[in-house]
Amino acid sequence: MSEGDPRRSRWIPWAFVAFMGVVFAVNAVFVWLALSTFTGTTVDRAYERGRLYNQVLAEAERQRAIGWRFEIAFRPGAEQRGTLVVYARDSAGAPLDRLEFEAIALRPLERPEPLPLALIESGRGRYVAELDFPKRGQWELRLAARRGEVGPVEVRERIIVP
Repeated sequence: MSEGDPRRSRWIPWAFVAFMGVVFAVNAVFVWLALSTFTGTTVDRAYERGRLYNQVLAEAERQRAIGWRFEIAFRPGAEQRGTLVVYARDSAGAPLDRLEFEAIALRPLERPEPLPLALIESGRGRYVAELDFPKRGQWELRLAARRGEVGPVEVRERIIVP
């Protein structure tokens, strides 16, 4: 039997080493990206919030007893702009007029400054805000509505800015 040239298959171990090097480099890039873009927390002071969870439940019950309901619609426009429309109803389904809103938009896992929202009443329980987002992606809207001494009733909704 004739033996093949042993130098001919000498590249196979080096190809394996090169392949593993590429896998290691790609994984290192992914680890660096993950650690540099995530703060590690989604809720500030999570321990205190957990300890005081009965107060959180009592506040949710207080807001539920008020009975206000909100429907939020986001209509995207051009260049990261859009229109936010909030429909407010009481427990009987009647429109809620003369509400005052404290409203902001936040990126869920980033810590930038909140984007304030100015909701303007346009009649029959309808409130509108024109928005200009600095970034595309997912945003969380946080609304706190009150009328006189009643409230606040808080609403959170996530939207996607294309």
